Amino acid sequence: MPAVAELERMLRGADLRVTRPRLAVLRAVHAHPHADTHSLIDVVRAELGEVSQQAVYDVLHALTDAGLLRRIQPLGSVARYESRVGDNHHHVVCRSCGAVADVDCAVGHAPCLAASEHHGFVIDEAEVIYWGTCPACASPSAP
Repeated sequence: MPAVAELERMLRGADLRVTRPRLAVLRAVHAHPHADTHSLIDVVRAELGEVSQQAVYDVLHALTDAGLLRRIQPLGSVARYESRVGDNHHHVVCRSCGAVADVDCAVGHAPCLAASEHHGFVIDEAEVIYWGTCPACASPSAP
């Protein structure tokens, strides 16, 4: 996880003021990749004490708009946030428990961006989600 000074540089580099809630949310997302909003609210409140739910939503929105966080929402799941941005990676999601993990592009430099038809669009990102069963849920002793 980046040090406080690095998180402050990230915020300033995105032309955002450095505030305690922004730092706390960035720390929470770095420490808990793919966490949902309510989990992040709990982590931020554990660090800062009382902070409104709306404040955390606003910070998540601002950090996502600034490109410091990425919001993902696999089908049937709540929104989740991660700090790994700008590399066009993908995700694998467990159909049983909803666990999410990062998956790098399969071969070469972002081959998924070479669409069979672009319809005049300039494509800069592709969202691929692999679905399956995580090791914990696939275990014979899993509930």
